[in-house]
Amino acid sequence: MTLSRRRFLCGASGLLGAYAFADALHVASAATSPMVMPARMAMPVLAAPKVPLINPTSLARFVDPLPVPPIARPAGQRAHPAYPGQTLPYYRMEMRAFSARLHRDLPPTPLWGYDGRSPGPTFEAVRGQPLLVEWINALPTRHFLPIDHNIHGAERAKPAVRTVTHVHGARVPAGSDGYPEDWYASGHSALYHYPNGQDAATLWYHDHAMGITRLNIYAGLFGAFNVRDSDEQALGLPSGEFDLPLILCDRLIGKDGQLYYPVSDDPSAPWVMQCNGNLTLCNGKLFPYFEVEPRRYRLRLINVANTSFFDLSLSHSQPFQQIGSDQGLLSAPLERTRIELYPAERADVVVDFSALAGLSVQLRQHGEGLLEFRVGARASERSNREASALPASLRPVTRIDPASAVRDRVLTLEEMDDAGGNAMTMLLDGKRWSDPITENPRQHSTETWSFVNLTGDAHPIHLHLVRFQVIDRRPFDLFAWNASRTLKYTGPAQLPPPHEAGWKDTVRADAGMVTRIAMRFDGEPGRYVWHCHFLEHEDNEMMRPYQLLPAKV
Repeated sequence: MTLSRRRFLCGASGLLGAYAFADALHVASAATSPMVMPARMAMPVLAAPKVPLINPTSLARFVDPLPVPPIARPAGQRAHPAYPGQTLPYYRMEMRAFSARLHRDLPPTPLWGYDGRSPGPTFEAVRGQPLLVEWINALPTRHFLPIDHNIHGAERAKPAVRTVTHVHGARVPAGSDGYPEDWYASGHSALYHYPNGQDAATLWYHDHAMGITRLNIYAGLFGAFNVRDSDEQALGLPSGEFDLPLILCDRLIGKDGQLYYPVSDDPSAPWVMQCNGNLTLCNGKLFPYFEVEPRRYRLRLINVANTSFFDLSLSHSQPFQQIGSDQGLLSAPLERTRIELYPAERADVVVDFSALAGLSVQLRQHGEGLLEFRVGARASERSNREASALPASLRPVTRIDPASAVRDRVLTLEEMDDAGGNAMTMLLDGKRWSDPITENPRQHSTETWSFVNLTGDAHPIHLHLVRFQVIDRRPFDLFAWNASRTLKYTGPAQLPPPHEAGWKDTVRADAGMVTRIAMRFDGEPGRYVWHCHFLEHEDNEMMRPYQLLPAKV
């Protein structure tokens, strides 16, 4: 895969500091399609931090134990109109302000989190067993991160602190999906219904409030949501204490322990096009360690960063056995030495420590240790009873035939730049959030969507409600497109690699490529969204609603 400018920035920021490459934020757009220009004709530039930031080299490595988020527990049972005569497990999840030490040698950092922690508690759901969650906004009324009131949905007239929770990857009714405009202010709540009518998968939940998603997630509003089923359970995969999430994100942190969110040099327009930190949190800690037994562990890797991708490896040339991606199990285990995750992507992996008793193994990002596994001398009695090997096959993944699609939508990814090549906003198919809905598939229909990337960067594109399959990526002639909006391919179609051959809900759409996906629109009719999962882009117009229409009778 080619190294885009954004990939270069993400990698460089982790090694040399987020601001060594500030000039490279001025990314020029290749798009030339006509569109309405905003009132502001030139963008501010990235401002230097006004507070001293932590230098990663100043922190001792592997001195704090890895936190494992607790399992969410129901507060009781409640009725729901979709299930007459039944009661469902009812969870009460407050979003609260709190402080936590991200490292032994740092002062406490003010954060926001579900249940007053970040990551929040892990939900354990079972296929076909619905549950209810009341998401409660108990946060302060004033935001501690910089809001840009020029962004649609973040106007000054709106409350500064607004939340609405989305379970990423969940097949849910539209009213429980966390539509960005369904936000509510401090002191209010929303009761959501999760049918869990889907295969076992590693999902995650996070805030999705219009215009401030990037700030609320940066503040700590995220957690894991696992769906399990009997088919997966029969495989004998590591379970219980040997199955844990590793939730990764990068941050900039001041020497006073405060989170620092990058801003432009214009206080009236602080939005910046990306947010890359120089410190990586793993389950809310910097450079933690985790004591393991010499046996297999299941690790659910989740990228919850605003913009950064992770390029993960293990020391001692230890391989990962990848068993799942965004939407559940692959057809068979896949041995990999590196795992690359763009924002919102997940990789479900098994790591075998059985031959490493007494040693330490590092999980690394670009070769730098993030987490140290300390392997004990012997396994427990329970470990000795585990299956001797991973199964050769996991779950059939029937490929969607693109010829079965009733429609192929061709959709562009675009940037609007100022005269200096500074990105002013990002658009999907040349449209803003408030433009009329143009994507309106029918319930139970199959469609293919082709993302024509006219920008200089890869973008992780996420569709709510549905799972999809990557069909291919193919290079195209940008000049031919700009001249007549004609797709002229310049090379053969590239099939997805094996780790992308399962079910997905977020896809990397590479620069200069047409990325094609196929999906069946199962689920309840209603209004959902699709967007770039670079949170700075999502908040600034790179998100569109779509309407799922009822099936034809």
